[in-house]
Amino acid sequence: MKEKIRTLLEDVLPLVDFDSDFLFSELDSLGVTTILMTLSDEYGIKLESLDATPRNFKTLDSIVEMVERKLAEK
Repeated sequence: MKEKIRTLLEDVLPLVDFDSDFLFSELDSLGVTTILMTLSDEYGIKLESLDATPRNFKTLDSIVEMVERKLAEK
């Protein structure tokens, strides 16, 4: 799942370094919104602005964990 999410996000945000340990600091509000919308559409889950926390967006791994949690709740 991690590689699929990486590919999806690199396609829509090519200038972002998804290997960063401080991913949240590299994103502006448009980048965060783009990630939420892309993953919501791809996985059929509901991601909202409340999900856009530094904890959920710290690294690519934390984004994957957020998606997995949402899928488990579905």
